[in-house]
Amino acid sequence: MLSVGGVYKTFNIGTVNEKTALRNISLNLEEGDFVTLIGGNGSGKSTLLNCIAGVHAVDQGAIIIDGIDVTKFSEHKRAGILGRVFQDPMVGTAANMEIEENLALAYRRGRNRSLRWGISQKERELYKELLRPLDLGLENRLGARVGLLSGGQRQALTLLMATLRKPKLLLLDEHTAALDPKTAAKVLELSDKFIEEGKLTTLMVTHNMRDAIKHGNRLIMMYDGRILLDIKGETKQQLTVEALLQRFGQASGEEFSNDRALLS
Repeated sequence: MLSVGGVYKTFNIGTVNEKTALRNISLNLEEGDFVTLIGGNGSGKSTLLNCIAGVHAVDQGAIIIDGIDVTKFSEHKRAGILGRVFQDPMVGTAANMEIEENLALAYRRGRNRSLRWGISQKERELYKELLRPLDLGLENRLGARVGLLSGGQRQALTLLMATLRKPKLLLLDEHTAALDPKTAAKVLELSDKFIEEGKLTTLMVTHNMRDAIKHGNRLIMMYDGRILLDIKGETKQQLTVEALLQRFGQASGEEFSNDRALLS
């Protein structure tokens, strides 16, 4: 489903701020894989996600999604096959539009457009049914402006929109990092639900070691622009934070020093 082959990415080439963010990254995700991606600050995890999404062009290597070489595709062109939820709850929805209007944009994505914009009663009933399982009362607020929602409500809505048309690949970019612990747990619960029900191939960047271990069927840890650990199957199921730290130390020769990941 996703194949990343020999990818390199360097920023500010030829300047004093030159930084190699990705070094010969190769990665394959099978259909239905739910991979959590973790690493310290500057490890390259967010850069990798942005390269897959088309935000950054790669310097070398190839990115193939569902058999299509998208390496040279723009971010806009890739958007039709990707679903993405960002760290900032304010990104991913249109704040000045109503809940039903945001859902209509997501629901109609990829379909033939007409001059008719109005939302039918049939569509409204569908949106209510889709919102009800969120258990946030949004099904009774279809006419509310999205900008008036709380961060958790907005992130849950963004997640629903990103998965509505069953993307070839779902990218979750630290999508609970800006939420309080209780709300973050709710959004992660919804993420698991949507991914499992839709059998979605997913790559989730997180700063939280416990979340990386708890969720998904595979864990990848990055360090200095490289994939340091790739843990799956029974080994991942039995993994603990302490064991992960030990494996990191053995592979890198250093102690893991990201307090944000350790204390979350």
